[in-house]
Amino acid sequence: MKRTTPLRPAGVPRWERELARSIRSLDALAARFPGFAPTDAMREAARRFPMAITPHVASLIERPDFSDPVFAQFVPGAGELADAPWASADPLAEVPHSPFPHLVRRYPDRALLLATSACAAYCRHCFRKRVSAGRDAAIPDAELRAVARWLRAHPEIDDVLVSGGDPLMLPDARLARLLAALRAVPSVRVIRIATRLPCTLPSRVTPALVRLLRPPRGGPATFVSTQFNHPRELAPAALRACARLVDAGIPVQNQTVLLRGVNDDPATIEALCRTLYHNRIRPYYLFQADLVRGIEHFRTPLATGLAIMRHLRARLSGPAIPNFCVDPPGGGAKIELTPGAVEGRRRGGTLLRGCGGPFFYPDPVPRA
Repeated sequence: MKRTTPLRPAGVPRWERELARSIRSLDALAARFPGFAPTDAMREAARRFPMAITPHVASLIERPDFSDPVFAQFVPGAGELADAPWASADPLAEVPHSPFPHLVRRYPDRALLLATSACAAYCRHCFRKRVSAGRDAAIPDAELRAVARWLRAHPEIDDVLVSGGDPLMLPDARLARLLAALRAVPSVRVIRIATRLPCTLPSRVTPALVRLLRPPRGGPATFVSTQFNHPRELAPAALRACARLVDAGIPVQNQTVLLRGVNDDPATIEALCRTLYHNRIRPYYLFQADLVRGIEHFRTPLATGLAIMRHLRARLSGPAIPNFCVDPPGGGAKIELTPGAVEGRRRGGTLLRGCGGPFFYPDPVPRA
């Protein structure tokens, strides 16, 4: 009998078809992983914050329990129901720094554009749960025009970070209009796209998308900031997606979130950074988890991150080492945390802590 190829919906991109097959309930997850039994607490966590696991992410799960670093990042858990006194829905104070919806200004020369509230897969450690917990909504065209007018009125803003949700969830035509609006503002010289889709839905990085993101000659530079938190997420499909961007001249940098039980040990972060570096992806930030409601169980002590940084400095070359940063409560600028390099003073010089130290670094000879 002649085999026939299954019919596919005409004109529906592969990534959208894959997205339609996502796991969006605990019962569907149990069907995918026999032996997994959701608890009442997990169901309550899923009710408070949406659940979505793409087929690609599901393929990375080896054990359907919270000891698995991929499962722990995407499956609702009881830990999300407990809050600390300092937890906030808006730990970076983005709302009070919003001139109008979808736009945030926390720095003199930069602005944040929240293009959509939708994500392909919802990270349980998301610091912007207040946005993603609502209905999926993209910025209306009328408001995008208002953003462009506001940017023209504020020429000191030369760097726009497009985030969400995930801006690459927008269809190509919608994304093209957004990029065109930003590129038409003469003072905007950098556009950064913050997306986790190379990790969670790498099929989204199509040749057509790459052409959209590639900056026009003389136009603002384009960067992609993505998020890989564990070496297992650097699957062949994800690395191919990042390579498509880099090969097109679009730099890709990675922002890792330090998560208890997922990647909070030096060997895991070293393996992650080494693989990123080998694949032309810059390990840019190692972020301390934010003080957001529902993620206290993921937070680690600052000492954990500092110990990891000491390990990385002894093991990796400079371009492979991320900056360890924390966003302080109340919306202050990022604070970079480094292991204590200066141990103290000794007559005629300074004691430094380094790989195999301490070392004595002498003062310059006094001028006559």
